[in-house]
Amino acid sequence: MKPRPPLIIPVFLPHLGCPHRCLFCDQRPLSGRRLTADGPGAGEVAAEIRAWLARSPAQGRRVEVGFYGGSFTGLPLKEQERLLAAVRPWLRAGRVDGIRLSTRPDYIFPETPAFLRAYGVETVELGVQSLHPETLRLSRRGHEAWHSEAAIAILKGAGLRVGAQLMLGLPGEGTVSTLAGCRRLAELGPDFVRLHPALVLADSGLAALYHQGRYRPLPLVKAVALAARAVEILAVRGIPVIRAGLQTTPELEASLVAGPHHPAFGELVKTRVFFNQLRRRLASFPQRPRQLTVAVRDRSLLLGRGRAGLRRLEALGLLDQTRIVFAETAGPPRLEAIKDVDLAQR
Repeated sequence: MKPRPPLIIPVFLPHLGCPHRCLFCDQRPLSGRRLTADGPGAGEVAAEIRAWLARSPAQGRRVEVGFYGGSFTGLPLKEQERLLAAVRPWLRAGRVDGIRLSTRPDYIFPETPAFLRAYGVETVELGVQSLHPETLRLSRRGHEAWHSEAAIAILKGAGLRVGAQLMLGLPGEGTVSTLAGCRRLAELGPDFVRLHPALVLADSGLAALYHQGRYRPLPLVKAVALAARAVEILAVRGIPVIRAGLQTTPELEASLVAGPHHPAFGELVKTRVFFNQLRRRLASFPQRPRQLTVAVRDRSLLLGRGRAGLRRLEALGLLDQTRIVFAETAGPPRLEAIKDVDLAQR
């Protein structure tokens, strides 16, 4: 049986530890918190952990505290120690199993892993965003692609789990460079990836460019297609995409100016990946008539929203003389040649 995902207790540090204001950045609608000069105190961290455990009991799952929203390793060392030490009593009591945090690639140094591991940090998520040099420059990231490559190598070499965050559709990046970046990231071998399309938020440099007509966000269809290709490229190396798209919050909706945001973006991407894989499988099996067996659980992935996926396969001629059967099976779609059957119903 597939293990349950860990319970992650988020502690937000909006924009803390980062001296840069990236072109796309407006942390407030992402975290739902106001920007503050100081991080939460030990009492606030403890209160957050206590509240989460009260309403979401672990029940056999791992429990992790995640410091998100800022560049954790960019904070002064004393501040990092203060925040990490606030979790230590919960680690010692066995109520929390580990810590994860997010940071910038250029804030990872050879001595960083030993410091983090001493406080119980097990996972570091890096804001890679892009591996295209021109895109990093135009987005005012303040770091180079090699910083991401070096950071992943340092963290993996020390035995820490490494996540990478990618954004699609940033200025200066097209389909070719996006997919090349995904292939390079797959070669670097992070343990998991989060990806989402660039959105135009009200209080960001990207919004100014958008209103000046100097930036056009990806259309939703293109964003979904790119994300699906990214998922497939990473899957070849066994790297999972644990989230596609940003979580919808009232703050995000209030700040969103333009861009391919969709509350079910991740599901749209899964449907597109399924379509891509099925299209290739159907095209490589020319025998007609034939039967396509699909797991019941994958029915919605086959049909797509408003049956769009099914209609597209039909338009491509890939369902001609093909009977579709839904079965209680956990396996991938199966194709087999059939004889003397009625193909009128499917």
